[in-house]
Amino acid sequence: MQTAHTEVSSTTVLHLEGISKSFPGVKALNNMAIELRLGEIHAVCGENGAGKSTLMKLITGVYRPDSGTMSLNGAPLVVHNPNDAYAKGIAIIFQETSLFPELTVLENIFMGHEVLRPLLGGLAFLPVLDYPTMRAQAKEIFSRLGMDLDLDARVADLGVATKQMVEIAKALSFDSSILILDEPTAALTSREVATLFDTIGKLKAHGVSMLYISHRLDEIFQIADRVTVIRDGEHVHTEDVIKVTRDQLVSWMVGRTLHNLYPKEDVEIGEVVFEARDIRQEGKLGGVDLSLRRGEILGLSGLAGSGRTELALALAGLTERDSGEILIDGKPATFRDYRGAMARGIVYISEDRQKYGLVVPMSVSENITLPLLHRISGLAGIINRGKEGTISDRYIADLSIKTPGGDFVVNNLSGGNQQKVSVAKALAMEPRILILDEPTRGVDVGAKSEIHRIICALARSGKSIIMISSDLPEILGMSDRVIVMKGGLKVGELSRAELSQEKILELAL
Repeated sequence: MQTAHTEVSSTTVLHLEGISKSFPGVKALNNMAIELRLGEIHAVCGENGAGKSTLMKLITGVYRPDSGTMSLNGAPLVVHNPNDAYAKGIAIIFQETSLFPELTVLENIFMGHEVLRPLLGGLAFLPVLDYPTMRAQAKEIFSRLGMDLDLDARVADLGVATKQMVEIAKALSFDSSILILDEPTAALTSREVATLFDTIGKLKAHGVSMLYISHRLDEIFQIADRVTVIRDGEHVHTEDVIKVTRDQLVSWMVGRTLHNLYPKEDVEIGEVVFEARDIRQEGKLGGVDLSLRRGEILGLSGLAGSGRTELALALAGLTERDSGEILIDGKPATFRDYRGAMARGIVYISEDRQKYGLVVPMSVSENITLPLLHRISGLAGIINRGKEGTISDRYIADLSIKTPGGDFVVNNLSGGNQQKVSVAKALAMEPRILILDEPTRGVDVGAKSEIHRIICALARSGKSIIMISSDLPEILGMSDRVIVMKGGLKVGELSRAELSQEKILELAL
């Protein structure tokens, strides 16, 4: 699907000028400006923490600006809350859907603005849900999207991509003319991305205007008409996508030129330090073997559902194996849970940092040192804040975590900096074997480059790393060796000299 580079109306539908917003200790936006035109796909780029999410929350009424003006179709715009935004035709679709899993597609679409009709005899004070009208309206919306979806299906039974289509249909049920898509492809397969882009193209053809936030630069060049770059809460540049190069876009985002996104070094690979033999889990893993050497970065590739994460969880003791053996330094390692794995020097970093990696209401320092309470507590079990600060300050500096201080709450950090805190927490445990599950998912190109640098430095220092990634360029750029999985099985293994995108996909498919 190709939507970029088509003729776009010069009519402005949404305009923000001089927008500023501050939080305690943070200037999130400073004199920000952006314009959205009728039927335009306008990409918004910037590093994590640049202010993109704050800007979108101002447009949708989650926050109110400290200063500046907003206008909609030439009239002053004041949005009191997200429901008010819906009423004004502005809807936002996040990468994590906000649907009710136990309700049907139809019920989710009209949740909060159900169509009602009077009870028998015109008793207006006893209205009931008008299911026929809602069903007809929902069918018309999905027809516009070129989809035929079972309106009675439970949302819990739908795939991620289909749930996003329900979110889009819900937005259109409010007659939304402006859609904000925040990292919509983060959890989608390439086939699902193609379906979403096709839907975006149809919305564009119907005159819907879209703000599109993504860290995946290839997507921006594929579907956007214009791009606005934000850095440190300020407007940097707005330009037609066809006039921008990838290098220009990156330099605007990070304020410098990134010469090497994948700084893989030739490191002397040592002896085998970790082996897994015939790892099995009923319905998930069908007998997987792998070995890992000192200083090696071993990539795990495969399509969504191939068993990569299931294997990682089994290797780290986070799920129980039905059978199979793990050896460390050639000797059987008989741990039964993650605590036992950590005692052996194995540390796992989850792909879902907010759910499994961090305690987001706690501070940066508390998160980094959480696994080290025995080291930073006295005999009475009282935490030594001095030791806590010394350890956390070291990793805040080493990983360039952008935070006002160690006492700053993690939930108020950008996604990329949250990811760095998750990595810092793992490194503070001084692991020998590090299992990284999607280490750069949802982070900007600058943070991605820094995380890659950290991974390479760890390998150089003799750490052994298993890295799961759905980003093929990342797998190709960072791995010494790649294992490809499909259906819970290891279907191939490629040395760095053999690596190519075509070979990985051939095995994965």
